Amino acid sequence: MTANAKAKVEAGVLLAERWIIARLRHRRFYSIGEANAAIADCVAAINVRPFKKMDGSRKILFELLDRPALRPLPLQRYEFATWRHAKVSIDYHVEADHHYYSVPYQLIGKVVDVRSSASTIEVFYSSKRVASHLRSFKRGQFTTDPAHMPESHRRYAQWTPSRIIAWAARTGPSTAKLVESILASRPHPEQGFRSALGIIRLADRYGTGRVDAACARALHLRAYSYRSVSSILTHSLDKQPLPETRPSRPHPRHHNVRGPNYYR
Repeated sequence: MTANAKAKVEAGVLLAERWIIARLRHRRFYSIGEANAAIADCVAAINVRPFKKMDGSRKILFELLDRPALRPLPLQRYEFATWRHAKVSIDYHVEADHHYYSVPYQLIGKVVDVRSSASTIEVFYSSKRVASHLRSFKRGQFTTDPAHMPESHRRYAQWTPSRIIAWAARTGPSTAKLVESILASRPHPEQGFRSALGIIRLADRYGTGRVDAACARALHLRAYSYRSVSSILTHSLDKQPLPETRPSRPHPRHHNVRGPNYYR
């Protein structure tokens, strides 16, 4: 900032202190709107005050110089947004703030631009918008547009649930059963592809034996997720015997327990 510009800024601050803050210092306001209305009155009075060393006033100069150069405001209000790159997974979803949003399945494996605002998630490929969703703040959940899903029972030739289950079977029977349970628990099987492939890839780090044992424990606990299997392996729980399943016992009969027949 130049010295001349700095002097103008300081003069503006001094003007506000003298003609706005000083005038309103003894008034009590009960809302922001009330304070803004009083400040607007002071600003209007400042703008019509004649200059001391030149003709006219701030309002007159604004009408002569500034107003003719003004352009209309945009029709849509500015909305803050962040941008990031993301690679489309085989389940044709991209991640944004721990939530997964669908894009056209033809973009699988492509790198796209994700624009995140307070209300929407937009996805662009080659500078063209290919998907738009209302933003969701549910972590780990999916937002899927049926129009983005492939044809033929919403599957595509290369990746199918049966192929992924067969791939998981190479690790072990428990892994295949867990992957099958994960795919069956999703509204659309493709939404479980990410977790299933993550579990299969754990064998590269821990070996097939440990991963299959961890999947057996996850099945026993009904923990159908990649995070559960990864936690079991991290804490070496796969090396411990499975907890015994306690046999279910009928509830004792009691006069306070009415049973289903009471409500018929």
